[in-house]
Amino acid sequence: MSSVSLIRADSYNQQPLRTAIETLLEPLGGIRAFVKVGDRVLLKPNLLTAGRPGKECITRPELVYTIAQLVKEAGGQPFLGDSPAFGTAKGVAQANGYGPMMEELNIPIVEFHGQRYQTVSHTFNHLRLCKEAMDADVVINLPKLKSHTQLTLTLGVKNLFGCVPGKMKAWWHAEAGKDALRFGEMLVETARAINPNLTIMDAIVAHEGNGPSGGEPRRLDTLAASADVFALDCAIANLLNIDPTQVPTLAAAMNLGLSPTLDTLDFPHLHPADINVLDWKLPDRLMPIDFGMPRLIRSTFKHFYIRWIKEPMGVYAHR
Repeated sequence: MSSVSLIRADSYNQQPLRTAIETLLEPLGGIRAFVKVGDRVLLKPNLLTAGRPGKECITRPELVYTIAQLVKEAGGQPFLGDSPAFGTAKGVAQANGYGPMMEELNIPIVEFHGQRYQTVSHTFNHLRLCKEAMDADVVINLPKLKSHTQLTLTLGVKNLFGCVPGKMKAWWHAEAGKDALRFGEMLVETARAINPNLTIMDAIVAHEGNGPSGGEPRRLDTLAASADVFALDCAIANLLNIDPTQVPTLAAAMNLGLSPTLDTLDFPHLHPADINVLDWKLPDRLMPIDFGMPRLIRSTFKHFYIRWIKEPMGVYAHR
């Protein structure tokens, strides 16, 4: 039985936020249940864009800073990494206020580039994932709760798409974007390959409507955490009263037998019904995942990708 810790938290100020996160993680064993002395620990926030300041499009730096503090106190060596949709990880982080906090703790910001990796999936026999993420001893996944105009919601599984290099993101939009469920399966397989040790969701102020960047902030005053990213996503969809079959990552996880049902989960603090958001705003309409790419562009990506996968590929075992 997977545990999902849900609590109320209403502040990004340092001391109350730290207290909230310690309370959140306590039933999961605390940070030391996940981080041992000497571990290289990837902190994977959502660093979507340097634009839209104040719109709550990204994981708040205060939350990442607090988690980094706890990791260092446990003897881990944290580093921050992502492959943003727009710009570089360092540039987006700096523009969103991460710089001073990361410098204070001497935490490097790593640009994700790429490493060939062959999955055990029968559906996707090749995924190109970032070596920096695959080589980390511990992965702490730090998503922002958002609506999404292509995928309905972006939750813990979707956040791990940031471990795919930028060019490969474009490829997957072209290759699998005509079929939302197939795209969801690719995201699920990416999450299985990364296999985050811990997922902590920032939903103190979430982002609803036409996300991932075009919506508006929405206070939910909630934090969520689980060692099982699929369990966390299931709980959050239920909390928002969203039909999981309408969220490609959740639908794909259910089809692959990876998504638990709510009654099989343990909730040591609050149950989703205790929060129960009835008026969460989804996108006005869903957009095509492939952005309506012309056939020529899709063909170009295909040939580019074929050239990549003819080269030798590293194989990583699931953590």
